[in-house]
Amino acid sequence: QVQLVESGGALVQPGGSLRLSCAAPGFTFSNYAMTWIRQAPGKALEWVAYINAGGVFTRYADSVEGRFTISRDNAKNTLDLQMNTLNAEDTAVYYCAKAKWQFILLNIGDSDNYDYWGRGTQVTVSS
Repeated sequence: QVQLVESGGALVQPGGSLRLSCAAPGFTFSNYAMTWIRQAPGKALEWVAYINAGGVFTRYADSVEGRFTISRDNAKNTLDLQMNTLNAEDTAVYYCAKAKWQFILLNIGDSDNYDYWGRGTQVTVSS
């Protein structure tokens, strides 16, 4: 029943902003931690941002700290990623993923922590 559908990806100029969303119907969204993970062309998967089930605790990769903000609306079963001051290094396919539990303490970026992924949305930062 789990579904994860990303949206909001687009072509944006360097320095611009985008807001990605992930719709998450089909399960008790509020019971699970969530994450955003991305894959740039020719590069490995990179964990980007994490949020616990209650939306109180967040963590970010060093590469996006201070520029990106992860949030969730448990009443609407949605997960968002606000991305500011985008640069070419942010070009990637962005995926939202559901954690197996309400929180993750160690190895947040380990794919073993997640059991469902969306299909991804393309973000391209270019002039």
